[in-house]
Amino acid sequence: MGNVIPFEKEKSAPDGSAEENKAATALARLTELVADDLLKVNQTIIQKMDSPVELIPQLAGHLIASGGKRLRPMLTLAATRLCGYEGNRHIQLAACVEFIHSATLLHDDVVDESDLRRGVDTANAVWGNKPSVLVGDFLFSRSFELMTADGSLDILRILSKASSVIAEGEVLQLMTANDTETTEDSYMDVIAAKTAALFAAACEIGAVIADRPQAEADALESYGKNLGIVFQLIDDVLDYSAEQGTLGKSVGDDFREGKITLPIVLAFRRGDTTERQFWRRTMEDLEQTDTDLEHAMTLLEKHNALADTVDRARHYGKIARDALAIFPKSPLKQALADIVDFCIERAY
Repeated sequence: MGNVIPFEKEKSAPDGSAEENKAATALARLTELVADDLLKVNQTIIQKMDSPVELIPQLAGHLIASGGKRLRPMLTLAATRLCGYEGNRHIQLAACVEFIHSATLLHDDVVDESDLRRGVDTANAVWGNKPSVLVGDFLFSRSFELMTADGSLDILRILSKASSVIAEGEVLQLMTANDTETTEDSYMDVIAAKTAALFAAACEIGAVIADRPQAEADALESYGKNLGIVFQLIDDVLDYSAEQGTLGKSVGDDFREGKITLPIVLAFRRGDTTERQFWRRTMEDLEQTDTDLEHAMTLLEKHNALADTVDRARHYGKIARDALAIFPKSPLKQALADIVDFCIERAY
């Protein structure tokens, strides 16, 4: 239980090391290409987290320094440079994207009653729920300060819309929580809102900053949206297949919370009457025994729910890569295409 699921053709070495190295190289390459800009983003984040209220920089700094890859702001930096932009507006806006993301994480951890994030105690576990919610509000407010300081109504429209869509996605997820009758379409609506919307906005604003044609903005929006879907689908798989050291939380956290994710949707739909009764007891009623997680993972494997979720992620990954076709060949374009592989290969 808790071992990595062996998805046949994706491994080119018995231990999966070749794919892991490929994924790590993709992330390292993107990081390298935007390194100078990313340093400025990190400096901006530290500056904008400052507040005379001591708890705010303490709590916000705890989250932001807890090991995140800065993927979303890196996408803004890369997309902007891909479009040929040579100025500095993207620095503040990439920091804005990270503040939106961090604010949603603080709120999510409170809603989910999570104790760990990336292997580190969550802010709510350290300081409690009330400070976490309020500092999340502070980060949202800071993000809007950065948007308005930029001065572009198009940027403000894109990022503010993403913020509201994320909130709608979280509420929609709350409405479908513990509901084993959730359909695949309904679940895809949830992740398109709560995860993919910010990926899409982070990429789209790159073309807007660079004053590029609408076709390029649409292409980057499509790339980001589909990459975000890939990212979330693989997160769903990881909860049932990764060790805690890889995922940064205990295996089966989604299961223990009764969180309905795509693997559960697939396994429930494909199961017999007895299996559906099991899912209703454990996910709806949250009546779980010590052996239920192991049985759940057995059912997920029996019905290929994890493998099929990865296959769906590959499908959206292909759409993301295709969206980049409008741009000329370049190291940045290749790095963005390779990040799709990075997101998928996290499953191994």
